[in-house]
Amino acid sequence: MTVETKPSNVNDSNQEAEPDQLLDDEGNKNPPVKKTSSCAGLKVFLAALSFSYFSKALSGTIMKSSITQIERRFDLTSSTAGFVDGSFEMGNLLVIAFVSYFGAKLHRPKVIAVGCFTMALGCFLSAMPHFFMGYYKYETTSHTAASANLTSIISPCSLHQDVNDTVLEVSRSGCEKEPSSYMWIYILLGNMLRGIGETPITPLGISYLDDFAKEENVPVYVACLHTIAMMGPMFGFLLGSLCAKLYVDIGFVDPGSITITPQDSRWVGAWWLGFLIGGATSFLSAIPFCFLPRSLKKPEEASKDKTSHSLLESMGATRNKLSPEKPKPRKWSLILKDFCNSLKKVLGNRMYFTFLCCSLLQFSGFIGFLTYKPKYMEQQYGQSTSKSNFLIGMTSLPPVGIGIFLGGLIMKKYKMGIIGATKFSFIMSFLSYAISLLHFFVGCDNYVVAGMTVSYEGNPILYHNNSLFSECNSHCKCASNTWDPVCGANGITYVSACLAGCTTSTGHGKNTVFHNCRCLQINSSWSGNTSATLGQCPKSNDCSMNFIYYTVIQVIGGFCYALGATPSYMLIFRCVQPELKALAVGLYTLAMRMIAGIPAPVYFGAAIDKTCLKWGSTSCGKQGACRLYDSNAHRYVFLGLGAILRGPSYLVGIIFYILIKKQFQNKNCRPLENGQEDAAMNEEDNCKIKEHLPGCSDVENESSI
Repeated sequence: MTVETKPSNVNDSNQEAEPDQLLDDEGNKNPPVKKTSSCAGLKVFLAALSFSYFSKALSGTIMKSSITQIERRFDLTSSTAGFVDGSFEMGNLLVIAFVSYFGAKLHRPKVIAVGCFTMALGCFLSAMPHFFMGYYKYETTSHTAASANLTSIISPCSLHQDVNDTVLEVSRSGCEKEPSSYMWIYILLGNMLRGIGETPITPLGISYLDDFAKEENVPVYVACLHTIAMMGPMFGFLLGSLCAKLYVDIGFVDPGSITITPQDSRWVGAWWLGFLIGGATSFLSAIPFCFLPRSLKKPEEASKDKTSHSLLESMGATRNKLSPEKPKPRKWSLILKDFCNSLKKVLGNRMYFTFLCCSLLQFSGFIGFLTYKPKYMEQQYGQSTSKSNFLIGMTSLPPVGIGIFLGGLIMKKYKMGIIGATKFSFIMSFLSYAISLLHFFVGCDNYVVAGMTVSYEGNPILYHNNSLFSECNSHCKCASNTWDPVCGANGITYVSACLAGCTTSTGHGKNTVFHNCRCLQINSSWSGNTSATLGQCPKSNDCSMNFIYYTVIQVIGGFCYALGATPSYMLIFRCVQPELKALAVGLYTLAMRMIAGIPAPVYFGAAIDKTCLKWGSTSCGKQGACRLYDSNAHRYVFLGLGAILRGPSYLVGIIFYILIKKQFQNKNCRPLENGQEDAAMNEEDNCKIKEHLPGCSDVENESSI
């Protein structure tokens, strides 16, 4: 024994030099194997994964920016449109468990490629109804008259019953030719497919990077992914803005025959074009993954260390080492028992459970607000869908991205522990909540619509169905369910030219002007002309100023909320045991999607539907999409529901802070105790475990992501 061990003690330098020499010999024997190929392959994978992050964010934003267009095109209620939007979460939940467990055992790049192809298929399926439904026919009296093939010009005020019979007959024939009203199901299925396809990208992509990248580079790579992913929503809303400007049947309909503008509540933009672009982007993002290997070489240092160790073993340093036994397969009953025990530990953790409840309330209010934010800007401030999407992409998202980044820098600079992160996140979130309450004070009044929000004399009234008719239009045979608004010279909007009592018209298309409108003469304070033009009257200048205030409040509130987002996200990892982190994050994601992501758009939409004053109608006489909302009721319901959901979350947040402070009150090792509330762990053990659990240094590294 002494003969064998003596050279190793005396000649250390030679012993250390031998493995390096052998490594060189091995490299000379096998020249095709280069370590730089791992680096090159990892860079290609990172670039491909970044593009897939961008494409999935782009496709998701296109859906959000098109929800109003889809609602109008398919004559849906807001609650049904919210159900369609929530189908993405449903698809995600269908396969998330399968992908999380089996995905890592398969060829991960190819699984991601299949996911991207599935996303592309979902986008193309969502756009498909446009090509099978025929041209969009919005409700308008002038369109009906033109389709009657009448040689004479019909007066808006139809004085003869036979004219109404002709219009009714044409309407019924259009009803017979109308395609199925359930084509929106294809959009639901396409959105669900997109949710299925997105599932493997994040878990398998991040795990692939973590396995084959240097440990110190992983946070940088993840930061790059999130930075590029933030560009997806920005481009998505800008693309949605561009598509909303274009008429839905662009290229197939004479623009001169269109009598509505993008500001009109009947306007439908080219919603399908965004899905085609999103599908093409997702398809392109899948191609690089098809050519990536199943695994890459480990980082250079790790490979060298492991090779050196194996060479030392071959030289006899560990000759007597026994071969490891083959692990025995575990029974499903034991796996299930372990899972139940782990689930019980996570849900039994009071800190984690209170944080989960707080996040559920916050996320429910956030997802409902984000889904219907473009609609709110349209109905409350009279903005077009195109302008709403443009402003969201240019004013709301950049401050959020900057806030997330600065939040990580602040967390790193001041070396925040878990107590400091909790306090900072709570303060920023509550400040954002307080700022958002200012939205209640910068709303606009209702549109001035005769017979609905004001009387024909111009006095405010409560809405009644029978108030649409007055003495000024009693001699006309007007339909009460048609929405074809005209703006009177007196600043009052009338539901149709017929209900305004107009008898003649001049011009064509958008330039049509109606004359001799008797209902304009009822208002004693008006002595001007009695003409009316197509479209609703614009809102007041005060409303335009309030919209600027709304935008400023939105930017400041979003920035403050984003500042606390990174510290808040890190709390998930800090309040549970290290071995339970994966389960805690998975359970958190599952709860957010199932309890908040799916139902929130539905009940927000149902609440918004209650504020509708005037529903549109299809050619079959069925209820269509809402054309006019009660602006005051819409503001209080939409903002109030979000405030009611978020308000109690801060009471739960206070409880969470008390639990955190009680558990992590040790000043010397403040960020390092795990979430299991073990009283037996003393101060010395806490400081020793600092080397293994995510601690101060880990917080600094991960917060910069």
